[in-house]
Amino acid sequence: MNIASHLDYTLLESTTTEREIIDLCNKARENNYFGICINGSYVSLAKQFLQDTAIKVSTVVGFPLGCSTTKSKIYEAKQAVEDGAEEIGMVVNMGYVKSKNYVSVLKDISDVKMAIGDTPLKVIIEISELNKNEIVRVSEICIDANADFIETSTGFSKSGATLTAIKIIKKTIKDAAQIKASGDILDYESAVKYLEVGADRLGISTAFKGLNNNTRQQRNSKIYKQYLESAAKKSEGANQDTNLKETTSTKF
Repeated sequence: MNIASHLDYTLLESTTTEREIIDLCNKARENNYFGICINGSYVSLAKQFLQDTAIKVSTVVGFPLGCSTTKSKIYEAKQAVEDGAEEIGMVVNMGYVKSKNYVSVLKDISDVKMAIGDTPLKVIIEISELNKNEIVRVSEICIDANADFIETSTGFSKSGATLTAIKIIKKTIKDAAQIKASGDILDYESAVKYLEVGADRLGISTAFKGLNNNTRQQRNSKIYKQYLESAAKKSEGANQDTNLKETTSTKF
């Protein structure tokens, strides 16, 4: 399975340098990832280095706690889009969720979505802080708010994605939105499992070795296929020459 087209290469540490962002862009280019996810202050820089590629630049708002005001999330999101961000990831307000103030949860998400229009919105619901019923309820709210993605984790809480959570979300939303599994996905085999149970996108923070091996295998397979096709054409040409000679010999 070629999973590069499902991967968001992510770097959201507060100490991230400009040099590290450039390295991230170069690595995403080398592996042909779907996109990168970085903090808002580096969106313009990343767009500059990826302008000649199809790699998407996404950023986060209300990150990592989600408890900033809706107005501030809207401001961050709109500024990020102006700077070139092609996807926005917002963190759900966990305080509202735990208070069962679902009206405010809905308004928070829907207001950000309306502010950015057609730009895809990923809502990070931080599954490590939620029980099963809360995951189901927040997922339903995300659909009502017209979110484009439900994302599992910020990477700054207790733990990241789990296969169980992906299954719960998928069963709840079906195909009404896409799912991004992020956090604790460390190798190719794990990545494949998440895609198999329903994830559409994966957030990774390291370019794990298994992906490179798989890419190399696909490249080698393509080269071998081309070799076989070339050999078949040569063989076909040789047969035509033989038939032509036999026909000529028969005439004379």
